[in-house]
Amino acid sequence: MNKGDWLKSNTFHYKEFSNISELVALKEKKGVRISLCFPTLNEEATIAKEIVIMKSELQLRFPLLDEIAVIDSGSTDNTRGIASDYGAEVFLAEDILPNLEPYKGKGENLWKALHALKGDIIVYIDADIKNIHHRFAYGLIGPLLTRDDIKYVKAFYDRPLALDPTKVKSSGGGRVTELVVRPLFSLFYPELSQFIQPLSGEYAGYREILEQIPFPIGYGVETSMLLDIYDRWGMEVMAQVDLEKRFHRNQNTQSLGRMAFGIMQTFFRRMEAEGKLTLHTEMFDSMNQYLMEEEGYRSSATAIQSRERPPMITVPGYAKRFERGKVQ
Repeated sequence: MNKGDWLKSNTFHYKEFSNISELVALKEKKGVRISLCFPTLNEEATIAKEIVIMKSELQLRFPLLDEIAVIDSGSTDNTRGIASDYGAEVFLAEDILPNLEPYKGKGENLWKALHALKGDIIVYIDADIKNIHHRFAYGLIGPLLTRDDIKYVKAFYDRPLALDPTKVKSSGGGRVTELVVRPLFSLFYPELSQFIQPLSGEYAGYREILEQIPFPIGYGVETSMLLDIYDRWGMEVMAQVDLEKRFHRNQNTQSLGRMAFGIMQTFFRRMEAEGKLTLHTEMFDSMNQYLMEEEGYRSSATAIQSRERPPMITVPGYAKRFERGKVQ
């Protein structure tokens, strides 16, 4: 499959799947269960609305979702209490697989969701979306139910950059994608550069795929997923869906720099592990940044360790819990 063919055949718009009754019928015909996971850390301002919309539209009105769950990193606000009050199943990440050393990070939550949730399809949606709509779920589920060959779906959208409550720019989001990830993909994995937003926080996949790949615990998890799925199964099993607009909390340049650092860590270590790149020097685990203050510059170093969890299928007890046979 060449690049033009994939972009044409495996790129969708959410409106193609707006007949949710048809999706429910396909779900029942395939005999699959679908779980929605919100990975959270201090999201009390947005989590209630996200749960209410998904529950009312995709459980009560249309029975597309079998469970809605929050996997929380240890919020210090009332995220977990609100989520529970509004009907989500709530898990504290460190309580899942408690025999393992707990880590902090979005990737940790996503990985542990595989063990905690029951679905054959797992939908991941960030918990900070201000314009949440149930299309963020059914748009991702649509290709997985309508095409037998598609096993993993990424979202893309226009990401308006909120400068303040009264000023919104229609472009400017996705800065790390255009400055870091797309150049790396273009250099080493040109086919993956076709993903409009490889770092989008919304994606869905079949358990049979997700359980077979490792999960970095930090910023590199989205990049790692694409690399590992591509290397093992190719572009043919992946797709992307246009969800139109997404409003969320924007990060400052220093935060984006740390994100870029973690992504590059993951990328180069994955390249080295696959034998595609040889590093002849040590990669350090500290991001050095400099902040301008009245008295001059202040240095700041942030330790960003590139830990990752192994494929869930290798975790003792998981295969038995989910009656998993031999995987490919």
